[in-house]
Amino acid sequence: MEARAYLKYARISPRKVQIVLDLIRNKPVDLAAAILKHTPKAACEPLEKLLKSAVANAENNHNMDKNNLYVAECFVTPGPTLKRMRPRAQGRAFTILKRTSHVTIVLREKE
Repeated sequence: MEARAYLKYARISPRKVQIVLDLIRNKPVDLAAAILKHTPKAACEPLEKLLKSAVANAENNHNMDKNNLYVAECFVTPGPTLKRMRPRAQGRAFTILKRTSHVTIVLREKE
């Protein structure tokens, strides 16, 4: 039995999200929440919200016990990239890639 939560089109680079996800993988839910709360990274705020959503899904949809949950899987995939132009010297323009992320968190109960 597992509970999932998805965050789609998050306006943060997948590379930045991956660093934080590596910190919480295979950790109990309460420890993962504490890590996200005290880590000074931009990705922590949306991931904390996503973890709470996954816990709520586990409790309400699958009747799982909150105390036995752990982060079984968490991964990020790149979403669509917004392409923007930045004016530069002598009439040139440089492309800026504003990347987006799709994040998935899967919770399971310990046996």
